[in-house]
Amino acid sequence: MNLKLNPLSAPLPGKVLPFLQAEFWAQFKSDFGWRSLPFALDFAPDSTAPSISTELRVLVRRLAGPLCFAYVPGGPAIDCPASSRSDLLTALGTALKPHLPPSCILIRFDAPWCEEDGSGADSPDQPSPDRVTMVHRPVFEKPLRKAASDVQPPDTVLLSLEAGEEELLAAMKPKWRYNIKLAAKKGVIVTEEGVEALPLFYELYEETSLRDHIAIHPRKYYERLFARARALSGPEAPDLRLWVARHEGEALAAIITLYFGRTATYLYGASSDLKREYMPSYALQWAAIRAARESGCADYDFYGIPPNDDPAHPMAGLYRFKTGFGGRVLHYAGSWDLVLSPLLYGGWQAAEALRKFWFKDLRKRSLRKP
Repeated sequence: MNLKLNPLSAPLPGKVLPFLQAEFWAQFKSDFGWRSLPFALDFAPDSTAPSISTELRVLVRRLAGPLCFAYVPGGPAIDCPASSRSDLLTALGTALKPHLPPSCILIRFDAPWCEEDGSGADSPDQPSPDRVTMVHRPVFEKPLRKAASDVQPPDTVLLSLEAGEEELLAAMKPKWRYNIKLAAKKGVIVTEEGVEALPLFYELYEETSLRDHIAIHPRKYYERLFARARALSGPEAPDLRLWVARHEGEALAAIITLYFGRTATYLYGASSDLKREYMPSYALQWAAIRAARESGCADYDFYGIPPNDDPAHPMAGLYRFKTGFGGRVLHYAGSWDLVLSPLLYGGWQAAEALRKFWFKDLRKRSLRKP
């Protein structure tokens, strides 16, 4: 395996990276305590294979005192054979170590490789417990270790936009086509309103948080996301859009989508308890999908579902909603760690377990309505 890593002074020409590896995302995360380290990466699985060149952005976050950890989201953006992936991440971590602070505890990877299962548009609207889909995802070898919790959603639905609108509709579950038409029949109107509608979105998002017991960022987080997106121009500029579904002028639901490169990503969604029977969420997704296709995107990433169609899962409704639009269900490896300081890693694991307990249990309880 041949791997070279050098600090990057200027973006490599012609490289379109996943948004998590893009410069704008690194700048956005820098507003919240992360430091971005850009590198030029050259990789060849063996001496006979041609070298692949790409950019790699590593985020570094300070912990208590001088301690810190490094995080590689969505990278490296390399189509690597499955047999070489563990070696690649290990070699990459070894090459990164001299560029990181000596007090760095670990390097966490959210690698871009995935496996596909056979569920999606062909699965029934209401799955039964005896046909829950088995999940297969990439697994890495030692010295890499599976993290206690994932940073990015490890499971998603990816909808190809290569087909025409009628073909896209035909590939949906029948009830999803019906709900899209019902929303239009009821007079639900979807408009792209931009950052000016962010206060409205956040109001709906807070309502969603209370109803569905999910944790959300402060409003400043989403304000900075739009600010960073609007500050860039040219081919690397992200196209961040905020959509609102209204009925007779009343806002019922809203979503935020990101069109970057040839992939559209559904980042955030919020809805009111009002007129849910008018199906505004279906109208929103269909509007965003059509716009993504018109903008030249090849795929629409629904970005985050439960791992399978288990009806007992607390977010089972989210799985059914997103897979109902068609597409492929993809399973990523999730977060994996390369430990740099074994002595301190045990304390890190304990702190992370406590944080996971707070966000997954105690904080959700505090979000429940009285």
